[in-house]
Amino acid sequence: MNQARGDARETPAVAVRGLRVELGGSAVLDGINLSIRRGETVAVLGSNGSGKSTLVKSLLGLVPPASGRVEVFGAAGRLPWRRIGYVPQRMGASSGVPATAAEVVAAGLLDHRRLRPGRWAGRRSLEALEQVGLRDRAAESVQVFSGGQQQRVLIARALVREPDLLILDEPLAGMDRESREALARTLAALQARGTAVLLVLHDLGELAALIRRAVVLTEGRIAYDGPPRADGPSEAGQDRHPHEAPQGAGHTPGLHKEW
Repeated sequence: MNQARGDARETPAVAVRGLRVELGGSAVLDGINLSIRRGETVAVLGSNGSGKSTLVKSLLGLVPPASGRVEVFGAAGRLPWRRIGYVPQRMGASSGVPATAAEVVAAGLLDHRRLRPGRWAGRRSLEALEQVGLRDRAAESVQVFSGGQQQRVLIARALVREPDLLILDEPLAGMDRESREALARTLAALQARGTAVLLVLHDLGELAALIRRAVVLTEGRIAYDGPPRADGPSEAGQDRHPHEAPQGAGHTPGLHKEW
């Protein structure tokens, strides 16, 4: 019994082996091998079109692989969604329907088996909002929030289910400095709790002190996987890294830009 629990703890949060993704008959990702341990925070960096968002969609089962294997907590195909929190890029928390921050966050507790939040949803929502520094605004409409504050509400919506893996696609886009600093504090708390975190970023920004590992994508391949460097990829779109060491050395002709 104890051995089984120990083996479960050793199972990586994410394990990708030989992943190739094709869209429109062209390769967007090729030869991707990636493992993320539980409790590890990893930044995926690269210029626009390098394959970052396609990699995230592949992990979430939204884009099927042409070849290779993707496992999340040892499961392939049918993902353990209750253990995963996901925040997509550039998605406002306000959809035109008046809703409070607490109501938006509570929606994160819904799934195909639970169509209405439980009695404990209010407490859980407040706790999640506290993690992103917005508990005092729980009763306010998200329509009056800034773009950065709305993004923090969406992060709280992902956190409310207390995920073991949190995936954030370009979370810093459109965030003001206060929101970026709040996100940094949130991630620090998740690290202490042992949550695996995968962030898609253009640059590390205020999160630099928290990131111990950077994975750099170049034209659909992993060009670097190791400690981040201050002179690595920048927001200006540079996707070369001073210690570039491609997986499956060499450029693959015809790799398509990310869709």
